[in-house]
Amino acid sequence: MSKKIILAAAALVCFASTGAFAQSGGVAAGAATGAVGGAVVGGPIGAVVGAVGGAIVGGIAEQQQPQFREYVVTQKAPSYAYSEDVRVGAVLPEQGVTYYEVPADYKVQGYRYTVVNNTPVLVEPGTRRIVQIVR
Repeated sequence: MSKKIILAAAALVCFASTGAFAQSGGVAAGAATGAVGGAVVGGPIGAVVGAVGGAIVGGIAEQQQPQFREYVVTQKAPSYAYSEDVRVGAVLPEQGVTYYEVPADYKVQGYRYTVVNNTPVLVEPGTRRIVQIVR
């Protein structure tokens, strides 16, 4: 039985790395975040499943990040002053933060963006959790 689990895990890792290679940046960031979350919840198997799920969800691809930052600057979105570290997984407060739609050009669905400490971030609207820091 354990050989089947290891084989399935290896196949999932190969699948995740192929997707990450095809769309570096957002997918790779999603895979890394998913793997960490999955490992916390479900150990090694959870890490594999989380990596695949995170890669599928993804974010803004690395090669599009400079263009997206430029877009955010042209929109003149005000920056929210956050007293804690701006990091993936941080939950923003319920009040005082304004969230904006991500343009369709970036192929990101289900997330909003905001600016925190002069840094654009993607946020999961339901939880207000930062899912990607746009560099």
